[in-house]
Amino acid sequence: MLNSNFIVKMLGITVHKMTTLDLTDFIVDAVSNEKSCIIANHNLHSIYIYHHDSKMQAFYGKANYIHIDGMPLVLYGRILGYSLKRENRMTSLDWLPPILSQAAKENWNVFYLGSKPGVAEQGAEILKFRFPKLQITTHHGYFNVNHDSIENQDVVKIINELRPQILLIGMGMPRQEHWIFDNCEQLQTNVIISIGAYIDYIAGVIPIPPRWMGRMGLEWLYRLASEPRRLWRRYLVDPWFLARFILKDIIT
Repeated sequence: MLNSNFIVKMLGITVHKMTTLDLTDFIVDAVSNEKSCIIANHNLHSIYIYHHDSKMQAFYGKANYIHIDGMPLVLYGRILGYSLKRENRMTSLDWLPPILSQAAKENWNVFYLGSKPGVAEQGAEILKFRFPKLQITTHHGYFNVNHDSIENQDVVKIINELRPQILLIGMGMPRQEHWIFDNCEQLQTNVIISIGAYIDYIAGVIPIPPRWMGRMGLEWLYRLASEPRRLWRRYLVDPWFLARFILKDIIT
């Protein structure tokens, strides 16, 4: 478990000061020792949803590790006095390749749930080319996610028959978090990770932001320019909601 030095509290939420190496070590430990854990992430968008969605709050309450996915949170954390560095900002495009490389090396089974039919398979084939020994199975995310639906129970059964060491969920916020919260007690896997649009990026459905923009905290600008109709509110309107939490952080 992470000690108190890793805990960062801001904007009404809690995140953990982690690096890619930290995350890899946690996953290796969980798999090696047959532990079960949930790995989540927070960015400005998820914080906005968190403060408007009780199930999202319950999901984060259940998560074992919550890494920072966004340079604005790193920069804001520094203002509050936390010793956060650039490497504490972790997005799936940067930290997931080392995890998949480790999975291929250790012969772990990986299951990916998400994306449109056909996209998940396409992304998986690309990942198998990049990591030749990777064992990855996929299922699209277009099904009835209601916990008791026949489709949902079939998906859970498929996952449990494979018993993957790593289960990746990419169905967008907050749908992926809701699904994890609703089904985690039934799932027979070691590590559950919400990864957003990672496979869509790998499959070429969404253009990949230049990694230098991510390191500079400008990835949001690239995504906004790529999908303005879908993302304008997320990046230009929703963050203003957090002003009252900023004020509270400063006062306390």
